Amino acid sequence: MSASRRAATARTRRPDAPLGAGRYWFMLLVILVALSALVGRVVYLQVIDRSFLQNQGDARTLRVETIGAHRGMISDRNGDPLAISTPVITLWANPQELPKDPIQQTLLAKALKVDPGQLQDRISRYSDHEFMYLRRQLTPAAAKPALDLQMPGVYSRDEYKRYYPAGEVAAQLVGVTNVDDKGQEGLELAYNRYLTGQPGKRRVLKDRKGHLVRDLHLIDEAKPGGDLTLSIDLRLQYMAYRELAAGIRNNDADGGSLVMLDARTGEVLAMANLPSYNPNNRSDVDVRGLRNQAITDAIEPGSVMKPLAMSAALASDKFTPESIIDTSPGWMVVDGYTIRDFRNYGKLSPAGILLHSSNIGMSHIALELPKDAIWNRYRELGLGQSPGTGFPGENSGSLPSPTNLPRSAQAAMAYGYGVAVTPLQLASAYTAIANDGKRLSPSLLKLNGEPESEQVISATVAHELLAMMEKIVQPNAGGHLAMVPGYQIAGKTGTVRKVTSTGYQETEYRGLFAGIAPASNPRIVTVVMIDNPKKGDYYGGLVAAPVFSRVVGSALRLLDVPPDAPQKETAP
Repeated sequence: MSASRRAATARTRRPDAPLGAGRYWFMLLVILVALSALVGRVVYLQVIDRSFLQNQGDARTLRVETIGAHRGMISDRNGDPLAISTPVITLWANPQELPKDPIQQTLLAKALKVDPGQLQDRISRYSDHEFMYLRRQLTPAAAKPALDLQMPGVYSRDEYKRYYPAGEVAAQLVGVTNVDDKGQEGLELAYNRYLTGQPGKRRVLKDRKGHLVRDLHLIDEAKPGGDLTLSIDLRLQYMAYRELAAGIRNNDADGGSLVMLDARTGEVLAMANLPSYNPNNRSDVDVRGLRNQAITDAIEPGSVMKPLAMSAALASDKFTPESIIDTSPGWMVVDGYTIRDFRNYGKLSPAGILLHSSNIGMSHIALELPKDAIWNRYRELGLGQSPGTGFPGENSGSLPSPTNLPRSAQAAMAYGYGVAVTPLQLASAYTAIANDGKRLSPSLLKLNGEPESEQVISATVAHELLAMMEKIVQPNAGGHLAMVPGYQIAGKTGTVRKVTSTGYQETEYRGLFAGIAPASNPRIVTVVMIDNPKKGDYYGGLVAAPVFSRVVGSALRLLDVPPDAPQKETAP
């Protein structure tokens, strides 16, 4: 290259030299400024605003957890538990954090004791979610194998599970809770708000896998639910259930109910129903067993209503214990309906009418009284209205309308047809006879104060009725199978045809017995109902009275009630 060309090339490059140097220094300046800003930010966060990094770290490691509050205990009047809450562990998972490896998922399924294929399918279905249950309400021992795997995405939560020590014996009365510990039936439902505890909160520190590192501090303390003390005596409840079950089995019956009240307070000492169910294992529940028939199912009671109707007659100025009623010829027609007795009993006193359970005698009495006399007495005894126990679904029963009451309905009411009552209502009405004419309101809870009562029958009439009913529970009388050795018993038998949607059934019956013991100083009132006995006899005096005898005899001895029957003289 010639000298002139080299000189020309040098001249063309010389102007670009300052531009290249400027770019270099500019880029260097930008880098220095960025580094300075970064260093400044680090210094600011580490020295001046250290709380920011701490808060950001805490946001990723600190958690507020709920502290479970156990449900209140339900116990009997003596403090024996009927429903308690036990600690359990619920396992849950975040499907997005669970290992995708099928082997890992199989290990988890075995630890949970579930089918591996089903678990993998569930994980696949919940893959877009952050929560799914693995197993609920496990014992700590059952949950341990899964927790010991320390598998990412598997978490635990402390909960409580309801346990019922009495099982099927008091199932319908106590009720049940669901898996979330909320009342669903019985008193668990009625007092759900009172029994439910208030959960607490605590702040905890967890690692990146969600495992608890440290319990930092309590935010809100958990408050357990209130405890509920029932009126029943678990000892009497077991006996009532056992003897009722035996009576149903011996008579091949469809079911039955038994109610025992304290004759001085109205407290329910025992309430048994069959069929029943095991509240601790509801995998195979007979839906009929869910109903507390003694409170929720109203039935036509039959002849057990006759002493209650008789109280209206004795309170009037038309009848006294010495009155004579002619029941011949053993049948009568009212409004085209034929009313019959078992046979022609002829002339009977009020005591004789009750002893022979004469429908004709009661009909004559009812038709001589004002039309609404027996209706008013039934209302005063709590029939046709809610018992006021607060039990879910309690039945009010029914009475015919008092307006333009036909003579046939007026007569039928007197012998227990055309009306519907629950066993609890019937027992409550009988407390008026047992308690000097004062009807006691039934209570499912143990009372701490004076019981609610209402004077609906005069004390004189109540005593007259007790004396009449004692004659029914004597040797060779209709209620003789209700006798309790050593005690005087007053009671009344009842037998009634079952009513269905198609009317009265020709071959299906209910047998009842309502009684008071001991008659000289009443302590308990008991009603027994046997539903559709199919083995031989179906009369209340033959199917329900024996159950009454066994239950009441055991109850009187357990309650330490002294015998009151006259002692038989022995030969010297």
